[in-house]
Amino acid sequence: MDLILWRHADAEDWQEGCDDLARPLTSRGLKQAARVAGWLDRKLPEGTRILCSPAVRCRQTADALGRKYKVREELAPDGTVSALLEAAQWPGSRQAVLVIGHQPVLGGTIAELLPFDGETFPVRKGGVWWLRTRERDGHSQTVVAAVQSPDTV
Repeated sequence: MDLILWRHADAEDWQEGCDDLARPLTSRGLKQAARVAGWLDRKLPEGTRILCSPAVRCRQTADALGRKYKVREELAPDGTVSALLEAAQWPGSRQAVLVIGHQPVLGGTIAELLPFDGETFPVRKGGVWWLRTRERDGHSQTVVAAVQSPDTV
């Protein structure tokens, strides 16, 4: 199974009294999302299931891809690694899954799936981590298929 984790692009800063879910992307973030979406559009397998946080900044990031996606409440900023993995049906889904969400849960998911002693990996805004599960000698392994930054696309 392929699990692609895409952190939302650069968003407006949070300010006292603002609704965190309503924060939009900045103009820089819109450009980041478009660049990464172009790369993903060329690479994603046909039939990839796309799941998105309800936050405006994530939906705007997903919109840049121009494909249908499903908003999932459990991918909101206060979500958990276990909720993300359950929503993605990791590792048993028959199709690739793209999750558009937030730190620290994306980094926590990477840290849980890879042999890593820390609690989380830093994931840059707009960055993508493409993980793949495979069988080797009767054991399941998670490998990194790609890591992409909006600055390098």
